[in-house]
Amino acid sequence: MRSVLARLKALLSLGTFGVLLLLMVPHVSASCNPNQQSCSSGYGVNEVFFGTGGALCDPSSPSTSEHSANYCAKTSVGELGVGNTASNNYQAQAGFNTDRVPSLTFIVNPLNVDLGTLTAGTTVTATATFSVETYLASGYQIMTKSPPPQNGAYTMQTSGSATASNSSQEQFGMNLVANTIPAALAGPSNDPTCQTSGFCDLSALSIDTNYNQTNKYYYPASGSDTLLTSGASSGTTNFTVSYIFNTTNTTPGGTYTFDQVLVATSTF
Repeated sequence: MRSVLARLKALLSLGTFGVLLLLMVPHVSASCNPNQQSCSSGYGVNEVFFGTGGALCDPSSPSTSEHSANYCAKTSVGELGVGNTASNNYQAQAGFNTDRVPSLTFIVNPLNVDLGTLTAGTTVTATATFSVETYLASGYQIMTKSPPPQNGAYTMQTSGSATASNSSQEQFGMNLVANTIPAALAGPSNDPTCQTSGFCDLSALSIDTNYNQTNKYYYPASGSDTLLTSGASSGTTNFTVSYIFNTTNTTPGGTYTFDQVLVATSTF
């Protein structure tokens, strides 16, 4: 009788972060026009938006027009720019309701599964899910920090590289992509909330080669490895972890446990 108990846990580790400062600059009181600026006798703030509104340029109607003796403007209600804009080194979020607090959200859906008795020559599979969301970050990475399934002092065998499931040999592995063999298993996807967040783009996501090959599975013998990285902020992205367990007649009997710890880090 051989049984495997797979459990998934998560730890959250935050990287370095920056502090956003709002500086008040001394303003000369003589140049402060209360009708045009937000100011006091000692300070002034330029280019302030207080609410919505709109006006046409109509010199004949000074009370409803945005004009002076030499200039005329047409204004309208709404934001001139919204959403995320980025380059290799910088990024910005535009919009009236833009939050200036950086964040990293990492959610692992609890999993505590008894896979039952493993039979030599038969592959057993399991899946777990987690999601990541970052804001005003330079990206994030997810690592695994756990040894392969263990039975006392014995550790289940893993492959040195991503390998197809082979039920004739002892094998433990996982990946993060959609699979068809040995079972139909999902991969990463954007959460539906991404449609309203304004910055959902899987192109910045890079899953490590060992976990990014369809129908091939891997797990490090050391138990420590980087699973994926992302080079930019992103809305909620959902991931499915697919596991395979293969045993042979020479696999030591007993109860195998796998307590996986996932660590999310981000730099702000």
